Amino acid sequence: MRGAAPERRGRRRHPERDLSYRALAFVTACVLAFLYAPIATLMIFSFNDNKVMRLPFGDWTLQWYVKAFTNPQLLAAVGNSLIVAVCALAVCLAIGIPTALALGRYDFPGKTVFRRLVILPITLPGIITGVSMLSFFSQLGVELSLTTVILGHGTAFAAIVITSVYARLERFDRRIIEASADLGATPLRTFWKVTLPNIRTSIIGSSLLVFTLSFDEIPVTFFLTGRDNTLPMYIWSAIRRGITPEINAIGTVIIGVSIILIVVSTVILIQPAERRRER
Repeated sequence: MRGAAPERRGRRRHPERDLSYRALAFVTACVLAFLYAPIATLMIFSFNDNKVMRLPFGDWTLQWYVKAFTNPQLLAAVGNSLIVAVCALAVCLAIGIPTALALGRYDFPGKTVFRRLVILPITLPGIITGVSMLSFFSQLGVELSLTTVILGHGTAFAAIVITSVYARLERFDRRIIEASADLGATPLRTFWKVTLPNIRTSIIGSSLLVFTLSFDEIPVTFFLTGRDNTLPMYIWSAIRRGITPEINAIGTVIIGVSIILIVVSTVILIQPAERRRER
């Protein structure tokens, strides 16, 4: 009986703790509702047969998805956004990974100042970056096109890859690289077999962030775009006449694709960790 007393005391309920947990759960639910209620509204009204977003809700329909995917201007804008996002991501990776490796491996005068200057484009308002890039291209006599948009996005978002990869390298045990060199591995093989697997998570995470930001970027795109519209610019020009169900439909598709990308990236990142635990 005496031995059971501590067990009963361990199971004793704490009303104050339970109340704090419930309050935290309520606040969390309110925050999530505040964040995702507009998205849920967009998705629900994409299946509404009314041409105007208003209640009462009409019949369920897929006609707006059919019209969205048969709208040549909308599809062209989506294609342009994908091209810009993929190419801007390639530019950011080509600039960001070598820069982060150099920052992590070498010490040079002004390194701290350089690190601060690198993150400046993402701390400045997008309109400042867009105007400055527009002035730069105007001075060079470069015609505005998707290429200028790609270069603008690459300039604005390269800092995301640099800071993410550099932060991971700061937690990386450099003795592994030295051991690889002692065993006769070339620098390229060391990077491919040792460094890259250790910074892979930061590259994937920053790539997803850069792709997402580039896909829906408006301020920089507004100043650098030419005759070819991206999806954000198409939506911006369309909503001046009112939000149409087609916009809701394409927005729902983008949300669905984003969720799939998040799930896939999570699976990719979790599998290596599970394999290491099994070993």
